[in-house]
Amino acid sequence: MDETVAEYIRRTVLKIPRDEIKMMLQKWGFLSEAQLQTLNFHQLKDNISQEVVQLCEENSADIKQAAVLDIIYNHIYQNKRMWSVYQMRKTGEELEYFDLTDFKKKFKRRLRSALKNVTITFKEYEDNAIWIRVAWGTPYRQPNQYKPSYVVYHSQTPYVFISASVLKSNLPLLCQALIVASNYHDIREMELRSHSLNSLKDIVFKRYSQNFQTYCPKPLQGKAVEPENVDLRIVNENRSEKERIHRLNQETFGDGPQPILQFAQYKLETMFKSSPEMDVLDKKEPFRCLVKFSSPHLLESLKSLAPAGMADAPLSPLLTCIPQKARNYFRIREKRGLLPESFLSP
Repeated sequence: MDETVAEYIRRTVLKIPRDEIKMMLQKWGFLSEAQLQTLNFHQLKDNISQEVVQLCEENSADIKQAAVLDIIYNHIYQNKRMWSVYQMRKTGEELEYFDLTDFKKKFKRRLRSALKNVTITFKEYEDNAIWIRVAWGTPYRQPNQYKPSYVVYHSQTPYVFISASVLKSNLPLLCQALIVASNYHDIREMELRSHSLNSLKDIVFKRYSQNFQTYCPKPLQGKAVEPENVDLRIVNENRSEKERIHRLNQETFGDGPQPILQFAQYKLETMFKSSPEMDVLDKKEPFRCLVKFSSPHLLESLKSLAPAGMADAPLSPLLTCIPQKARNYFRIREKRGLLPESFLSP
C-alpha cells in the first residue's frame, strides 16, 4: 500500500469519534468482521488508527477504497461542510430513464478529458442520492486528497448540492461533467447556502411549507390579577398586540422548526418613484439591486423579528418568501430570456 494512502486512512480514522470508529469501519466494509475483532477500540485513537492502517495494508487498500471511508464520514457529518444548491435545465420537458452506470461513465470521461490527475469516487445511498467525491490535482501534481469537492445528486431531479474545495477554479469543470452525465443543457447556482444539507433538500424538494393553518390562541382562563396603578387599557392593548403578532407569525412560518439556512440572495428590480415636479430620472429605467442575507439560522432569525419588536407584523413578503424566491429565480430568468449562453454548457 502506498504511503500517502496509509497516511490518508490514518488521518480519516483520527477524525472519527472513538465510539463511532467501529460503526464506520463496518459501514465501510473493506475490513472483514474477523479483522475488526482484532482491533482494540479502547486504546488511544492514534494506536487504533495505526492498527487500522496495518489491516488495510494486508488487504492492499488503494486511494479509492480510502475515499469511500471519507465519503461515509462526510455523509454522517455532512453539517461540517458548507453546501450550495445548483439547478440544471433541459432544453425540453422530456423524461429520460436514468442509468447510474452510464452516469458514472460520462462523468468520469468528461472530467478526465479536462484534467487527468483527478480521483473520482461514487457511493449510492438508499434515498436515491449519489455522493460523488472529487480530489483535484494539476497536470504536474497528484490529486490533493485533503481538499476534495463533494457532490450530492438525486437522480430524476434537476437539483445538485455541491460542497466545493478551496480550488474554485475547478468548479466549472465539475459543473460541465454534471450536465453532460445527467443529460441537461446548463446549470446555475440557486444562491442558497447552508451547513445543513437536509434543510436545503427540504426547501428545493418542497418538503417544507411556510404556510400552515391559522393558529388561534385560546382565551386565558381565570381572572388575571393586574398590578395597582396600571392603566388596564394599555395592558389590554399590549396583550392584544402580542396575540396579533403571534397569530400572524404562525400564519407565515407555522409552528414547526424552520429549515437551517445560512445564506440567501436574490436580485430585485423595481421602478424609482418620485414626484413629477422633481423629475429625478430622465429615463424611466428600473432600479436594480442585489439583496443578500446571512445568519447562523436565517429563517428562525426572520421568524423572531416581529415578536422581538424589531419589525412590524406581518413581515414583508421580500423576507418571508426567500425559499420560494430561490426556487423561482431560475424559472423567472428563463421566461425573461435572461439566461445567457454559459461557459458551463457542454
